[in-house]
Amino acid sequence: MHDIWNPWHGCKKASEGCLNCYMYFLDSMRGEYGGRIYKTSGFDYPLSKDRRGNYKVKSGELIRVCMTSDFFLPEADPWRDEAWEIIRLRSDVKFYLLTKRPELVSSRLPKNWNGGWENVFFNITCENQRRADERIPILLDLPFIHKGLMAAPFIGPINIEEYLKSGKIEQVVCGGENYDGARACNFDWVKSLSEQCRRQHINFFFIETGTTFIKDSKTYKIPDKKTQSLMAFKSGLNHMVSPIHFNLFDEYGPVPEENLYTPSYLPSCQTCASKPICNGCSMCGKCGAGKSTKKATP
Repeated sequence: MHDIWNPWHGCKKASEGCLNCYMYFLDSMRGEYGGRIYKTSGFDYPLSKDRRGNYKVKSGELIRVCMTSDFFLPEADPWRDEAWEIIRLRSDVKFYLLTKRPELVSSRLPKNWNGGWENVFFNITCENQRRADERIPILLDLPFIHKGLMAAPFIGPINIEEYLKSGKIEQVVCGGENYDGARACNFDWVKSLSEQCRRQHINFFFIETGTTFIKDSKTYKIPDKKTQSLMAFKSGLNHMVSPIHFNLFDEYGPVPEENLYTPSYLPSCQTCASKPICNGCSMCGKCGAGKSTKKATP
């Protein structure tokens, strides 16, 4: 996927949400151990260029960082400064950071942080009420310009409206659990969270039901992730109050709006619950969809 940058791979389980970690499961399917942490061959991905000398990652793209690890994992301390430097150099690209370890963040920010970088979107995981109450206060105090929450895997109801009233949280995303031993996600929890965000005028996106989904006291098994996303889309709970605006810069100064990357979407993307927060299809043709299907308008 062109919207993911994994500078290192592997992680250590940190809380309840990690119990059935998808990365551990997928690694085990390949005969590997998810607890083995190593620097990847794609470490410099945001700086890679094409034959014409242009960056492959375009200005304005949203890149999700460390989706098979945690950016603030202590074991990654030897590599993080170099990763921060890459993020600084690509100040024209949006970097989405997600952690279950906000208590470690303040001591692992770069020396030239100066209150935060405009191109970093910092998010914490709050899979249940315990972790929400533990992590969100830390999030609110950390020096980031853009902040968000990810309730995934969503394994328990959460009431976070008092935190949302701070005005510091721009986006909340939630989704159920997948793969081995997936715990149930309850539609009532999702609906409540959506309503809390709506009352506080905050963007909310329910991206997938998870494999086990409860609605109206009935339990459904939905192993197919496309169906999960479609069901989340059909729930009607998602709402975009306003797009998050990032002030992006390149070596020449502020990047003009007309020079920013515009996502492309396939017709099948129109009913995907993740579309509002997705980087779009790269139209590389590797899966066949980009070649055989006419792309849809954004």
